[in-house]
Amino acid sequence: MSSACDSVPGVPVPDDTSRPCPPEASAADGATPPGDFPAHSGAPDAKVSCSPTGGPAGAHPSTPGTPTRRSAPSRSTPPGSPAPAPAQKDHHVRASAWEDARSTADRLGRATPLAAHRLPLDRALGHVLAEAVVALTDLPSFDTSAMDGWVVAGPGPWAVREGKGLLAGREVTEPLPDGQAVRIATGARLPADATAVIRSEHALNDEAKGILHATREVVPGQDIRPRGQECRSGDELLPAGTVVTPPVLGLAAAAGYDALVAVPRPRVDVFVLGDELLTAGLPREGLIRDALGPMLAPWLRSLGAEVTEPRRLGDDAEVLRRALLSSDADLVITTGGTAAGPVDHVHPVLAEIGAELLVDGVAVRPGHPMLLARLAQGGPCLVGLPGNPLAAVSGLLTLAEPLLRGIAGRSAQDRFRAPVHEEVHGHPHDTRLIPVVHRDDTVVPLHYNGPAMLRGIAAADGLAVVPPGGVRSGTEVEILDLPWASASPWTEGCFT
Repeated sequence: MSSACDSVPGVPVPDDTSRPCPPEASAADGATPPGDFPAHSGAPDAKVSCSPTGGPAGAHPSTPGTPTRRSAPSRSTPPGSPAPAPAQKDHHVRASAWEDARSTADRLGRATPLAAHRLPLDRALGHVLAEAVVALTDLPSFDTSAMDGWVVAGPGPWAVREGKGLLAGREVTEPLPDGQAVRIATGARLPADATAVIRSEHALNDEAKGILHATREVVPGQDIRPRGQECRSGDELLPAGTVVTPPVLGLAAAAGYDALVAVPRPRVDVFVLGDELLTAGLPREGLIRDALGPMLAPWLRSLGAEVTEPRRLGDDAEVLRRALLSSDADLVITTGGTAAGPVDHVHPVLAEIGAELLVDGVAVRPGHPMLLARLAQGGPCLVGLPGNPLAAVSGLLTLAEPLLRGIAGRSAQDRFRAPVHEEVHGHPHDTRLIPVVHRDDTVVPLHYNGPAMLRGIAAADGLAVVPPGGVRSGTEVEILDLPWASASPWTEGCFT
């Protein structure tokens, strides 16, 4: 099947700036400058190391718009032995600016959005409208009563018409003469010549005389929903690009729709790399629990994606190569292996299969060694996330979120800014993403924000985008909202 990245015309690579590794005090991704959060706030991202000449070991620039190839593992490697480390790269990193990386991901997604199809209402939740929802009729399509009570004609008091009254779903055949009243239920069609509806609690029925009195002033048109009050036939109710939420389904049904033309949810494969990962029990003997497998799938679903069960591939280049070539998803996400360590196989495997690197490192902390690629021969797009948990979250919001939004045809969210409650130290050269929580009209930075930590993001409702050098207390910064921040309790059906 054709993927969202099939036959995409050359998506330009941002004009990156070569930059040496920061000084040792800041080389660890997310390292805490003096006077900031506790010194134990994290470890380096995905085994990033600097070469003796100052650049990250193994990094080299890519040529914009052309596939970036790296030396594949030697064919003479004995069976069963680990793949050799990638060849030493140039000593400067062409890391994309954070804003440029996000723009590249968005453009790549929007270059070839998924083909729209018609979905019945019961299957459309979470998809994105490919066509506007236009009113097929006036709403309401006839004058109706907004309350249970009495419908009257002319000035009162009114003679009460005998009978069961007017009920919703029943046709009205007779007009209502002046001076008469008849019982009416909410939603019932009004008879011709009706003046107003009097609520039951505002009416006094003298049954002995058959006369109805109003206990309050009666205003013509009160408690009547006139035809076309909500919309007229042909009015646009919802534009293309709207995410189908439960209220959207209700409006579409009220407007007479049985199905909606929508873009399908992007399909995502998640490949978890690393021999050191456990799936159960306590960390032990150099092994650690896999935090990303349980976290990524529900997070991606909250962004509107269909996600397969994460696959744990270990540190095996050949297994990764086969998994990438066999995926029919719209997006593949890998975790770990994006740097230049002895078992970091993502770059060599991408080079071997002819993938095109569009983003190879981003000037952001945590998450610097993330990448964005387009696989060859109509394969899926790929986002390589660092292995450290908070660094992976940074990559998810920097690359995967705008890419998925573009593939699905979603509109970009409005930029939101808020002042920080206190001074926030920044990285000397790179953007920094800091977990924050909203308090009144400000955001408060949270501790435990190192690249290997999840304690801060678990308590956060957003990420503050801190520019290089940091910001003073009271400075407004951009806030990346988390998809569940407005849902309480949160479920995977959240489509904010």
